[in-house]
Parts: sequence; C-alpha cells; structure tokens
Amino acid sequence: MIVKLCKVLGILFWVGILLACGNEPAPLEQAVQPVQRTGLTDGDDWHVEAAAQPETITDAMGFVWQTEQFADVQILRYQVPGWDQLSLRQKQLAYYLTQAGLAGRDIMWDQNYRHNLAIRKLLETIYTSYTGNHDALGWRRFESYLKRIWFANGIHHHYANTKFVPGFSREYFLELARGSGVEVSAEFMAVIFDPAVAAKKVELDPDKGLLESSAVNFYAPGLTTAEVEAYQRTLVDPADPTPISHGLNSRLEKDNAGRIIERVWKSGGLYGSAIDAIIRWLERAVTVAENDAQAAALEKLIEYYRTGDLRLWDAYNILWTGTTGGDIDYINGFVEVYADPLGYRGAYETIVQIKDFDSSARMRVLMDHASWFEHHAPFLDAHKRKDVVGIVYNVVNVVGEAGDASPSTPVGVNLPNADWIRARHGSKSVSIGNIEQAYLETSGTLLADEFAHDEQEIEWNRLYGEQVDQLHTALHEVIGHASGMLEPGVGDPSETLKNYASTIEEGRADLMSLYFMPDPKLIELGLLPSPDAGRCAYDDYIRNGLLQQLRRLEPGADIEEAHMRNRAWIARWVLEQGRADQVIAEVKRDNQTYYDIRDYEKLRALFGRLLREVQRIKSQGDYAVARALVENFGVKVDPALHAEVLARAEKLKIPPYAGFINPRLEQVLDSAGNIIDIRLEYPQDFATQMLSYSKQYGFLPGPMTDAP
Repeated sequence: MIVKLCKVLGILFWVGILLACGNEPAPLEQAVQPVQRTGLTDGDDWHVEAAAQPETITDAMGFVWQTEQFADVQILRYQVPGWDQLSLRQKQLAYYLTQAGLAGRDIMWDQNYRHNLAIRKLLETIYTSYTGNHDALGWRRFESYLKRIWFANGIHHHYANTKFVPGFSREYFLELARGSGVEVSAEFMAVIFDPAVAAKKVELDPDKGLLESSAVNFYAPGLTTAEVEAYQRTLVDPADPTPISHGLNSRLEKDNAGRIIERVWKSGGLYGSAIDAIIRWLERAVTVAENDAQAAALEKLIEYYRTGDLRLWDAYNILWTGTTGGDIDYINGFVEVYADPLGYRGAYETIVQIKDFDSSARMRVLMDHASWFEHHAPFLDAHKRKDVVGIVYNVVNVVGEAGDASPSTPVGVNLPNADWIRARHGSKSVSIGNIEQAYLETSGTLLADEFAHDEQEIEWNRLYGEQVDQLHTALHEVIGHASGMLEPGVGDPSETLKNYASTIEEGRADLMSLYFMPDPKLIELGLLPSPDAGRCAYDDYIRNGLLQQLRRLEPGADIEEAHMRNRAWIARWVLEQGRADQVIAEVKRDNQTYYDIRDYEKLRALFGRLLREVQRIKSQGDYAVARALVENFGVKVDPALHAEVLARAEKLKIPPYAGFINPRLEQVLDSAGNIIDIRLEYPQDFATQMLSYSKQYGFLPGPMTDAP
C-alpha cells in the first residue's frame, strides 16, 4: 500500500485504528436519545429525524433485487443460475478463484489514491465504534458518505472522478471521531474537507496537466506528464512485433538521485502481501482445474505474479485465450487502463464466471460469422484483418467480482487488450447475463418514456429494448473490439493516442455495433426479429448519448468517463453532420427537448463514415484528430440542456448508477474436515459486506512508502 500519513500522528493513528477494528458494528437502529450539542456549529447535523425506509425492489418470488438507494446509487443483487448444477470440483474452482480475486481487492483502493486505505480505516472505525446518536441527520450523512466511498473504491466518484463532498460539517465529524476514540490528523481533515486537495482522481484535460492534476496513485507525487512520457518512450522498440505493455504493472517513482524507477506489483514487490495471498488461492485453483489447458494458464498467471515479468503476462494471456473447454472462467490481473490519465497502468480487476450454455449457443452465430463482419466493415482495406482468428464468445453468469469490477460492474468484457495477441491468437468476449438480468429487473421503461420523442419510439423500446441492448453489448465486445488492425510500424494506442486511447477504442467498438445493427444479416442470422428492432437500437443510442446520460453529471461538470465521452462524441457528431439533411431533428415540445431520427438509412451511412475515420485514427495513431474529435464533441455540456435533463430525471427518482452486493461462498465441511459442498448465499446488506471484506481481505499493511 502506498499511503503517506502525517509525520506526527501517523503511527498513533494506525495504532488507534488497529485497536478499534475488532469492535462489532454499532446497531443501525437505536432508541432516540437527547441530542448533546457541542456548541461548535449551529448546523442541523445534530437534528433528529426519523430515517426513511430503504427503497427496495422485490419480485413475485420474494427475491430482493434492490436493497437500498443512497446519493446517486442503487445497490442491487444478482442471482447465479446454474450453480447447483456444478460438480463439487467446479464449485471449489469457482470458490478458490473468487477468494483469489478478493485477496487483491485493496490493491485497487490504493491504486485509486494513496490515502484511500487509511481514510477507509478511519471511517470504518468511526462507523463501527461510535456510540452516539444514530438518528441525527449528520450520522445519516456520514453513513451515505462512507457508502459512496465503498461503492467507488475510494474518495473519488467512480465515473466523474471528482472527490466526494461530505454532507456533514467538520465539527460534526470531529465529534464522531472523539466519540469513537480516534484522532484525525490535519492532513486527513484536509483530504476529506478541502476541495482543493486531491480534487480529481483522473484529469483528462491535457491543458490542466494529466498527471499534475490527477490524484490517482500510479505515479508518485511530483512526477510530471512530460517526464513520464519521455521515460515511457525509452522503453519502446518500434520494430518489436510483439511489444509488451510497458508500465502495466508498476508504479513510477523517483530514486534519491532523481531518476525515474518502476516499483513493480509482484510477490516481494509493491503490493506483495496481497499478491502472495492471490497466489495462494490460485495455487489451490490449479489443483481443481477443469482441464490441463486451464491449469497451465493458471500456473503461468502465478509465475507472472511472482516475477512481475510482462513477457509472462503476454504468455499467460495467450494460454488463457486458448482455454475454452471448461464451464468456469475468470479474469484476474492488472487489466484496464481507464484510470491512468496516460493510459499505461492497469487497475486490478477480477471476475469469476460460469458459462450459460443455452444463451451462449443462441449467440454462437456471432462468433461463427466474425470474418463476415470484418470483411463488410467500412474500413480502408489496409485496416481490415485478412484472417480473423480465435474469436470466442460466451454468455456467462458471474459468481464473484472484486477490484475494478465491483461494486460497479461491466455487462460485457473483451480481452486480452494487446492488439498483437488479438491478431495472432484471438480474444475472448463475454456478455454477463445475470448482471444484465438484474438491471432489467430493476430498470423498467420510465427513462425511455420520459425522453423518447414519440409513441412509436416508446413502443419499439418496449418490444425490442431488452433484446437490442444485449445484442449491442455482444456486437461491441465480440465484433467491435476484435476488429481492425494497426498499420505496420504504428505503436500501441496507449503510446500514439495517449489519454484519448480508451474513449476512441470504446467508440470504435460502439460504432461497429451501430453500423451493423440495422443490417439484414442480423435478421438472417436470427439475432433480430425485424428491421424495427434495428431502428429501436438507433433511437436508444441517440437518446442516451444526447440526453439521458447527462443525468449522471453534476451541474457545470464536463463529461469525463471514457464510455460516456464516446457516446457523446458519436451522437453529437452524427447530429451535426446530418443537420443539413435533417437526419436527426431536434424537437422542442412544452419547453422540453427531444431528438427524432428522420432518416435511419442516412444515419447508418453517417455511422459508417465515422467508423471508417475512427479506425483510421487508431490504425495510423492520429493523435491530433483523435483529440479534436473528443474535445469538440465529447466533453463539454450545454448547461441549459443539462439543467433540463436533470429536472426531468429528478422526478423519476431513478439513481443514475447501480452496483452489486456479491453472493457469499462458504465451504461446507464434514466431521473430518473434508469439503463436501460450497454453499452460495445472497447477502442483503451492503455495509455488512464492505466491513467484512475490509476485515477478511485487508492484506495491505500501511503505510508502505514515504511518497511525498
């Protein structure tokens, strides 16, 4: 863990926290006690008000899909179909892989910000130790603040990247600390309350300084963007046809002589104690692997974690990509680079999943026709793959997640990320069926009803919305990310497109899906029932990109997250390019804004034009055009339109973000201590799971560095 504590209070703080961590959580409901004011503030934090009942969603069978809402978040649960059909050996494999994933959970917290783990320990100690009034408004604001931090794996919003602003006063917080027996350093008070300290996790505006203005912990404080980019250039061999992902598994710092050095995340290195715990569980997983190929891949992953050698990471990914015979699969490693403003370093992530055989069989047709989509894409010929190899696609049901995949989780994944591995060895894509199902059980059609232009659009959404959403995810992951190729001699997009690489790649995958969505081929393959379904997909995408997704932003905010940016620059670009022909009309009705697609064929042509250009940008590494596209169409928000969307969305009372409580897996032992089953249970309390994770998987002691 890379955590810098106050020079004076640091050791005392950790001693106090560790002594308090064994306490049981204070009860959430207590009899109302007289409020004792401290005289430090005249605010309403001490005001007593009856707590609202949790907003839950329960189906006809009694399963609770939504357990609560707070701030801009709804907490959901997911079911795991097929668990009971697994053999004991398969259940053990899933259990060991899930435990391996959770063992590295705190790595993600520390990656997000160097003080995250210490702040979490402080807040959790207060939460479990404070014996004062839990019916005061300030307590509920504190509880919401802590839950937001749990949800985001740190003190910054998981999408907006801005630091959370406490809803309670400094005075009330100090009273909580005193009532919990802990002291809070001036440094931590500034981290929590000073809006200028660590204001943003990831800054994507080059003019503000990508590293200089980012709080993310991939780089030691004081390193500049120019220094790091110059260092990264020294690592690259342009003639290497199989380049490693330089920097994917390390933190950059300076030594005493001022030279940049890498601290590698490995056993015996940075995060070594957590990685050793990961290794121990992976070693157990090897013993119950479903086949030799799966065992070999796991052994290579262990070797990589022991050494930190990125050549072994590539070797592992090649083995993992070719392992397709089992029912259980997983993702584990430092994978996605969205959280690095420079796009080099991977966030820790893990997903453990069971194949959904029926759904996978229905969608196999995409995998079988991957070459057709590549050859019919509107790319320049030089940017098309001549041979499409190793495309593997499955619908899966997730069993457990951690790190960058939890509590907020993806609905689809395509890996590995290295372009040369994709081209030579293929890739694996999954749609996560039980996560999609949980969203469907709790989402309804209220947003479409509010923002759709007309009754036809609403009716199409009700008829086809679920189907086209799932197909869009599949096309995005299977066809989109697996398509296209770089021109010879062009470097990895992390080097050429830099901070725009992620949103360009996500937009490219979206555009592949959009271009083919209305194609008659999808009806021929049985993936869509009618042309109207393809039109529904266009309606949904434009409505979301231009209107609905704005409800996720605070007033005055720019669009920051890569996927939100790509939806914006795609939708706004086609709106602007088709304006003369009224391809998409902006309609004002009752002082509200709607977008009406007037010509679906011309819109598809516009998507094709943009797809061709975005593929060229990636294939040629055209940073200047990538920057212009994203900055001109994907970042800024019209404040009047934003205010309108927020007002319309507010009355619907649907939080813009959702995340999940994981199932709990427990070993069942016989009298001799042998494992006879792995029991799967569905916890209902988010706070209880977060506290138990901190206690059970807190493998990173702190502080580990003296980073300034």
